Amino acid sequence: MTPSARTQAAIELLDQIIAGARDSGAAADTLIARYFSTRRYAGSKDRRAVRELVYAAIRAAGERPASGRAAMLAVAEADPEVAATFDGVGHGPAPIGKHETAAPSGVAPTWIIDRLHSSDLGYEEFEALISRAPLDARINRMIVEEIDIEGAEPIAGLPDGLRLPSGTQVENLPAYNHGAIEVQDAGSQFVTLAAKAKPGQRIVDLCAGAGGKTLALAAVMEGQGEVLATDTDRMRLSRMAPRAERARSGIIETRLLNPGREVEMLDDWLHSADCVLIDAPCSGTGTWRRNPEARWRLTPDRIERLVKTQKHVLEVGANLVKPGGALVYIVCSLLDEEGAGQVADFLTANPGWKAQPLKLPVGRKHGPGVRLTPAHDATDGFFVARLIAP
Repeated sequence: MTPSARTQAAIELLDQIIAGARDSGAAADTLIARYFSTRRYAGSKDRRAVRELVYAAIRAAGERPASGRAAMLAVAEADPEVAATFDGVGHGPAPIGKHETAAPSGVAPTWIIDRLHSSDLGYEEFEALISRAPLDARINRMIVEEIDIEGAEPIAGLPDGLRLPSGTQVENLPAYNHGAIEVQDAGSQFVTLAAKAKPGQRIVDLCAGAGGKTLALAAVMEGQGEVLATDTDRMRLSRMAPRAERARSGIIETRLLNPGREVEMLDDWLHSADCVLIDAPCSGTGTWRRNPEARWRLTPDRIERLVKTQKHVLEVGANLVKPGGALVYIVCSLLDEEGAGQVADFLTANPGWKAQPLKLPVGRKHGPGVRLTPAHDATDGFFVARLIAP
């Protein structure tokens, strides 16, 4: 593909991604994969170049752009080489018109910025929210004590954390195929430490998804005890079993739950778990480095629905914790209504429960818990609190 053809491909993909964000359609990564599955002529360098153009445009536009062309014009304004590809030659995009308007640059839609300000996030933090994320991994000590990956560096405060060189094809590493490492953001690893998991405990990962935190808990427990991974999403939970098998985590059980019937379906765990970890569904404002298009998908109504869901899963989780046990609440959001405010409301509604002070290697105290941000901690954004049952 010529440079001009790559730019046109990026414009076409951006049109699809913008429509997907507007209509709750497929995610950018999925759309990019579909696009190239029908264009076998595009080589690996072409795909990489187009992908970089697409994500440069997504990161540049805080508000959802009017079109893919408008999004790419914003990139062209900052990069003369990209501007030169608007030449109208072959499969390239038409020349830039005198009165064409590029998508305005920004970090996020104004209404979200206002909410982040209300959650005590300063201007200096904003640019980091859409910076490029590093590639982090967790060593599985149940399989290997040390691991040697060229260019990998240890992550301070995480004995099992590794920061890999950008672009590392993790799936091709023998260590990955042997279960010795798992891809996991450093922030995700840090907040999982709040569970204080120990061998022999009984732990529930209530919103386990594909199981990244479940695997981390099981590894710390050294194959002793029980970890129950539950979710209401069959597709996501189905990815847990093969990952657990690769990681040789034999203490993990999975259980698919029906929404609204969670407590009934977990009656054998009522008031008996040493710890319940809730990685609650949330807006994902802390993960924009990895999913910048998520800014275009959020609406006030969606956040309101998520807040209701979070309240519900907190209630479910509280029913499973034994007296003196811990409820660890995590969101990859920087909005207080999903984090500190949500936990404060729970404590008000549940007398006897107490927030236990957390001492993590990173983060800053925020309300009843700890908040991690990309600018301060070089991780995804998280809020985590550890609550102790009466």
